[in-house]
Amino acid sequence: MKIGVISDTHGSASAWQQAIDGPFSDVDFIFHAGDVLYHGARNPFPFGYRTAGLADLLNSSPVPVLIARGNCDSDVDQVVINYPIQPVVYSQLEGVRYCVMHGDQGGMADFLRLAHRFKADFLITGHSHIRRLQKENSVIHLNPGSAALPKDHINGSVGVIDTLQRVVNIYDLETGEVLSSLDFSPR
Repeated sequence: MKIGVISDTHGSASAWQQAIDGPFSDVDFIFHAGDVLYHGARNPFPFGYRTAGLADLLNSSPVPVLIARGNCDSDVDQVVINYPIQPVVYSQLEGVRYCVMHGDQGGMADFLRLAHRFKADFLITGHSHIRRLQKENSVIHLNPGSAALPKDHINGSVGVIDTLQRVVNIYDLETGEVLSSLDFSPR
């Protein structure tokens, strides 16, 4: 199974479409770690900013999407997006456990404690717009960076978890280059 991981699209229909056409072209499932539609008061408008267009693309996604609520997501977003937007997403797919949250409340130690409590294999966060792929004790922390407004790279980025190959990659959305990679094994 391949799982796409995206965060901080901030209304960019273009970033979503790049992910679907590129690294997500053969995924079976997608996690979105929040800040889906609104660009946020501190952020510029991202390239391809079309909130209604992004909502339509999400709603017609060829694969299921689970969304964690970000600090820029609102109740109105839930009206136009057909997938539930939840404070914390917990899921188990093919024996691998995922804990997905945006990451704007508390600190990393709190997030890791929650992931350990849920016996998660992966802690997926967003919010910082900075990529992170690192094993923290027995939990892999994956922040794919921002698909639309990256702070650590010129281009947007997304992650793909391949449970068959047991590898996680973070990809540059423009070039398709692998920016970070980590092998993992089951618990």
